[in-house]
Amino acid sequence: MGENFLLRAPGVTSSLAANLVNERKNMNWLYFALLTVASWGVYGIFLHIGSTGMNDRVNGRYMSFLYVGIAYFLVAIVGPIVMLKMQNGRLDFWNYPPHGLWWSLIAGIVGAIGAFGVLLAFGAAPNPKPAYVPVIMSIIFAGAPIVNAIVSICLHPPTGGLGTIRWPFWVGIVLAACGAALVTKFKPDAPAPVPARTAAITPAQPR
Repeated sequence: MGENFLLRAPGVTSSLAANLVNERKNMNWLYFALLTVASWGVYGIFLHIGSTGMNDRVNGRYMSFLYVGIAYFLVAIVGPIVMLKMQNGRLDFWNYPPHGLWWSLIAGIVGAIGAFGVLLAFGAAPNPKPAYVPVIMSIIFAGAPIVNAIVSICLHPPTGGLGTIRWPFWVGIVLAACGAALVTKFKPDAPAPVPARTAAITPAQPR
């Protein structure tokens, strides 16, 4: 509606209106990135609540990860099939180009290993475990961009070599590592456990 108004508004040339519309569409990447930030920001919290809610100290994390896999099936399989169907895309996934097929499969495997590693870190954390949830997730989200940056540079070297990379890039990597270290060292304390309430024993009255 707003886009059509711009195209019909007096005094606004068609080229200016088109530029405004394109600029708005070009911001979609930011909205999707913020969606991922919000989703992954609560991922660890919800995962810890789910694993502890299984009421099984030994196998609760594995039971929780099983449901994470079910959620992956619903989102990562049903979702793309629906989108491909809407976009008239190919559904014969077994005939996709091997290069893209195998690298996509590897990406899914390392992603699942990472999600499983989160649960293992929760289980291996010392008590009180809830205090280590933000620490673990901060280490992951501070360290992952560093790994991503290094691997991306190795796979796609910048034009002119490493010397062309501006210094703020390296400062950002150092700050990310320092942030993870600070969160680990100065983690907030977990709330004190509520003492178990014991029923008062009333002595029997003599008859």
